[in-house]
Amino acid sequence: MKFKAFLTQDGVHLLDKRTLFFSQSATISDAHFRKHLACSLLYITINLLSGDGVQSVAQFNKDVLFRDYRISSQNAGRIAFAVDVALLHRALRSALTIQAQARDDTAAIQIKLVKKLPAGSRDPAPFLTFETKGRVSAVVQDVPISKPLPRDDVQQLQSALEAAQDLPQTLVQVQDLAQLQSLVDRLRNVGDLLTVAITRYGDLHLQVSTSLITVGSEFRRLRVLGLRADPPIGDRTLSAPTRTEMAIQKGEGLSVQVSLKHLAKSLQCHLAKPDCAFYGIAPQGACLTVIFQFFIPGTRLTDKSISFYCRLPVLDPGSGP
Repeated sequence: MKFKAFLTQDGVHLLDKRTLFFSQSATISDAHFRKHLACSLLYITINLLSGDGVQSVAQFNKDVLFRDYRISSQNAGRIAFAVDVALLHRALRSALTIQAQARDDTAAIQIKLVKKLPAGSRDPAPFLTFETKGRVSAVVQDVPISKPLPRDDVQQLQSALEAAQDLPQTLVQVQDLAQLQSLVDRLRNVGDLLTVAITRYGDLHLQVSTSLITVGSEFRRLRVLGLRADPPIGDRTLSAPTRTEMAIQKGEGLSVQVSLKHLAKSLQCHLAKPDCAFYGIAPQGACLTVIFQFFIPGTRLTDKSISFYCRLPVLDPGSGP
């Protein structure tokens, strides 16, 4: 089982400013953080196999992240392991600092899997090593990782990744994530459980109810991907709850109940500066899916080098067909 590669400048930016920065800021359990290396893709997953809390997946094309990429294993060229995201990010930032201080245009950051003998131990342990190479010097940093997952666990992770890529039938686009973040922060002062409803008309309805008060807000006429429908004539005169209930009864909407804490955690992805997000409810209300979209800088074209999405567990089956 072998892996080594040099990080590209684009790869360093994607990991440092987007994926690892968000993962650490979201304070997601490091115990469930996985890196999954395959022949053509790198996956970073959080909580994907635990079934508890927010599940997050970042997917990268290996040619964007790496050059001189070499990987081999008995699992069809796949390697997966757990790593402490804070230590991983710290090592990357340190390598960047060393690279900048070297003032050497040839300085490069190589990462590879190695086995070393830790201090005070008789048994070698696996590490992800960052080696910053220049013309006259090199600095090595070792990040401890778990033992690479066995074949059955790698296959289970691969199956979970494939299942996580199943999209809801209807997705609505939210462009102003800061506005949504502000709304969620206010709703957290009211209660802990949030009812989310999405219709094929492009409506996203959020509501928190307690025994004393019901507070909600609605985003209307959003861009719709997937199954869509024309809103009923005269629906503008109806209240948001009435419109939502009618859509659900007609099979043109779904609603689920999720934890406000989970939604707030997923929204911390705005720290990675996505350009917009799509929200959708899986069939039978299995989960709430959030897909973050990044544009190529200076354009409105989707940056296909990175795919980043979250799945929020449902606390109540909700309603729908």
